[in-house]
Amino acid sequence: MSTATFPEETRARLEVDAKEIIGRYPRQRSALLPLLHLVQSEEGFVSAKGIAFCADQLGLTTAEVTAVATFYTMYKRRPTGDFHVGVCTNTLCAVMGGDEIFAALKDHLGVGNDETTEDGRVSLEHIECNAACDFAPVVMVNWEFFDNQTPESAKRLVDDLRLGRDVAPTRGPDRLCTWKEASRVLAGFSDGRGAEGTQAGEPSLTGLRLARERGWTAPDPDRLPVGDDPEGGAA
Repeated sequence: MSTATFPEETRARLEVDAKEIIGRYPRQRSALLPLLHLVQSEEGFVSAKGIAFCADQLGLTTAEVTAVATFYTMYKRRPTGDFHVGVCTNTLCAVMGGDEIFAALKDHLGVGNDETTEDGRVSLEHIECNAACDFAPVVMVNWEFFDNQTPESAKRLVDDLRLGRDVAPTRGPDRLCTWKEASRVLAGFSDGRGAEGTQAGEPSLTGLRLARERGWTAPDPDRLPVGDDPEGGAA
């Protein structure tokens, strides 16, 4: 066991949750990703104590756990703000203004990429595509969507977050949870709010609506023509 450990009371509480998580998987090491979210929900980032805890629970080395925690950007290795603001700068969002939004927020907040404001309220990061291209440019706060943003609307958003005002995402729950609360949900512990708010916006539903109006249906896969085998023979 590593010398970096949580206090006894904290560890005992986390072990109860860890046992539940590990029990969901036929191989216990498969539980590593949700366990990392669990320890992140405790401190707001994955610390040396969190790494050691996950390693102890799964019988892994701290090197093995660290390799995973440092591979995925969703796990933070230093303290994160109460609200993680992610600006999509992938192709479509960038073309629609994502790069401009990100630059405006860096200047407005006085932080760089993957940095946190001095008051500990907001962290800023440019992120990859979150499959919301029909609402580009998109900003996410603790993984909740804020669609069709502009530099000015994004600056108002982060100002409201820092001032403690109620902020509701475009789609999803009626209010934002904190970064720690979001991490616990990602560990697999529902907060009971998954069905709140708008689940899909009009741009996402347009194709479905048109298909219904025009009587389009998906083709029967059993009646599709057989294609050529990539190796040169019949498929």
